[in-house]
Amino acid sequence: MKKKMYFFGSLLVVITMAMTTAPLIAAEHSHGGHEWSYEGEHGPAHWGDVKSDYAMCKTGKNQSPIDITSTTKTDLPVIQFAYKPAPLKIINNGHSIQVNYAEGSSITLNGKSYQLVQFHFHHPSEEKVNGKSFDMVAHLVHKSADGKLAVVAVLMKKGQTNKFIETLWANMPAEEGKEAAPANVTIDALMLLPAQRGYYTYTGSLTTPPCSEGVTWLVLKTPLEMSDAQIDQFAHIYKNNARPVQPQASRVVSESK
Repeated sequence: MKKKMYFFGSLLVVITMAMTTAPLIAAEHSHGGHEWSYEGEHGPAHWGDVKSDYAMCKTGKNQSPIDITSTTKTDLPVIQFAYKPAPLKIINNGHSIQVNYAEGSSITLNGKSYQLVQFHFHHPSEEKVNGKSFDMVAHLVHKSADGKLAVVAVLMKKGQTNKFIETLWANMPAEEGKEAAPANVTIDALMLLPAQRGYYTYTGSLTTPPCSEGVTWLVLKTPLEMSDAQIDQFAHIYKNNARPVQPQASRVVSESK
């Protein structure tokens, strides 16, 4: 930045010349203020080139999501859900509608505990099962004490009105980037789970940049229902915020019996 000084009588005025930063500001907002998106030059095919931190999106060998077509049925451990009601904190983060969850809720898998951090939605579902895509999916993101991630995916299809979703959408913030925390609105993430909790599991990655690998994926086999109107309400904001499926390669997908 450059500064110029002018004297008006005894008053000294310093004017900062910000011309050199203007192009940077313009570039930052050239695609909605986000470094990546789901279409165009900043879409999934180009995430790995947006910045060096996102290289794994291009070079990773164990990426997500995948089309689950070949599985090995086995006696998988039951996912132990210990979710508690929490105050609703919901945000449109520019890539999805996300709910940030209060501390104290978790899952336990193979004796290891993962705390529920947040959940968010994709339209259509990112995961496919035998080539079939679902109308939406919810991703419940958990983190262990040693920093490992486990994501529970709840597939969603057209059907009856979902009361839990109804509460979320009724409090969806109109302004992007601003978290809404409506007074006296409490939610319970257990209501986002189907009664039957058999699942597929494999090791993959985050489905958004930086596409970090080493994520344990737990895709519940039984989908939940949402009404056409509820799906359309989300699709009005995010017509498509799903990363295309990635190669399964040599990875084994285990399926609970």
